[in-house]
Amino acid sequence: MKILVQKFGGTSLDTEENRRHAAWKVKEAVQTGYGVVVVVSAMGRGADYPYSTDTLIGLMSEEIAGSMAEEMDLLLSCGEIISAVVFAGVLRGEGCESCAMSGRQAGIQTGGNFGEAHIRRVRPDRILERLHLGQVVVVAGFQGVSDTGCVTTLGRGGSDITAAALGCALEAEKVEVFTDVDGIMTADPRVVSGATRVKRLTYREVCEMAHLGAKVIHPRAAEIATEGGVPLWIRNTFSHDEGTLIADRLKLVEGIPIKGDTVVSGIAHITELAQVKVSTGDVTAGKRLEVLKALAEAGISLDLINVSPQEMCFTIKEAKTESAKKLLKSFDLDVRIEKGFAKVSAVGAGMRGVPGVMASIVESLTASGIEIHQSADSHTSISCLVRSEDLCGAATALHNCFGLSQ
Repeated sequence: MKILVQKFGGTSLDTEENRRHAAWKVKEAVQTGYGVVVVVSAMGRGADYPYSTDTLIGLMSEEIAGSMAEEMDLLLSCGEIISAVVFAGVLRGEGCESCAMSGRQAGIQTGGNFGEAHIRRVRPDRILERLHLGQVVVVAGFQGVSDTGCVTTLGRGGSDITAAALGCALEAEKVEVFTDVDGIMTADPRVVSGATRVKRLTYREVCEMAHLGAKVIHPRAAEIATEGGVPLWIRNTFSHDEGTLIADRLKLVEGIPIKGDTVVSGIAHITELAQVKVSTGDVTAGKRLEVLKALAEAGISLDLINVSPQEMCFTIKEAKTESAKKLLKSFDLDVRIEKGFAKVSAVGAGMRGVPGVMASIVESLTASGIEIHQSADSHTSISCLVRSEDLCGAATALHNCFGLSQ
């Protein structure tokens, strides 16, 4: 049996009409001979929907929720379970034999880190039994069960992770992630007006774009798919567009070669950052280490980190500014923290070893009158810190610099 995993996000399931559109996608797959496993998110996005994750979170005060991590995971898992049962009912109404399963019933076993659990293994025996009976299996995403029998959730975007893990465990032919856009764009269309759909990307590019702020797919889902070699398609529930294919650069998927040799494939960004500068000219290496450890223990994540004998410079989320300021002052350090920054990144699997990419970035931003306050790079990305008000200009300049509107 050839198996297909389809994942539908909250905006694909938030109304009766949208659920029917999603059901038609499932029926099309069944009619072409696939055994179909559907992974669903909670219905809707945001607090305006009664069963969305945000609504369920809102049922508890922040103070109380913080002291009930295990119970909160039990509560938050309900949104996807409701969605799975409702969507299984829609499928039956459309003539598809179907059943609904929780993460536990689907064999998704996790660690015990409530709110951010990692999938350790998948035992899909029960899913396979139902597939061989000719049923579409609808699985509640975002959740699993720990070794101690506790319900756990996988963090925001966790249904993507569920879909990728099931795709690998079931040796699926592919995983289709349905959303309300036509695929992965070269940049956020709200920031860059000339953004276009990317037809194909490598796993590495998608992981990098997701980590750098692009709202494409959960980076852990891409990592799992990479490990299992399962192709991912990002598609629109409400259109017949082919979407974006994510696969290994050397693999041939349905006759489509994945070249992965474009120097820059997309522009990603992260907003609401603060830049922190700590003078360390008279500070010992041991004390610098203490400072970094203290920030980590306080849950303050650092990015764009530059360490020199005279200064430590890094960025944090603006929401962590006061906590960081108080902690750093306790070390009696000269600290300057400034809000109002954004990180814009050029991502592409083909930039590794190519000379002149950074020069092109500096040239394009300089020509647009945009100052670079920090930078960092990897084998597949170059990131620049700019003022928040320069974000649109910076993203557009990089988008045009690498010809991504063509």
